[in-house]
Amino acid sequence: MDITIKQKEELFMILRQRFEKNMSRHEGISWSDVQAKLELNREKIYPLFMMEISGGEPDVIDYDAKSSEYVFCDCSPESPKGRRSLCYDREALNARKENKPQNSAVDMATEMGIQILNEVQYRKLQQLGSFDTKTSSWIETPTSVRNLGGAVFADYRYGQVFVYHNGADSYYASRGFRGILLV
Repeated sequence: MDITIKQKEELFMILRQRFEKNMSRHEGISWSDVQAKLELNREKIYPLFMMEISGGEPDVIDYDAKSSEYVFCDCSPESPKGRRSLCYDREALNARKENKPQNSAVDMATEMGIQILNEVQYRKLQQLGSFDTKTSSWIETPTSVRNLGGAVFADYRYGQVFVYHNGADSYYASRGFRGILLV
């Protein structure tokens, strides 16, 4: 999908301002290099736009020298507002007989063109600040847990990251998901 030229310009302005305001997240990386990479990979602009409009506040948190990719991650203080009240995946959504949520975290991430953070990525994000101190975020669930009907989520309380499990079909107003995008 595409966004308008005006939406792209506004997105780049927001991303640049956030990038410059939070230099500790990406020491040694320049915005001009990031923007040039985005211009070369225009198919990544729409997912970033979706991350932004759903409340994720995406920012660069790393550079993978091996793949020559910048790592964008949702850096909103709490789980993105536009991505809450979701069960974990399509199977869990289909299993609910009543009070189904609007969508699942896995389906929404796929529609947006991003990946849900795994536990390692979530813990790395928490080294850059304190995220999800009042909310929680679904994280990529190991197949062994998912096969038993569960799903995994995490949050930050009492100065540390906690990783928990829940039924994959559960959903809460304070639980969403954070995404990652490689550009």
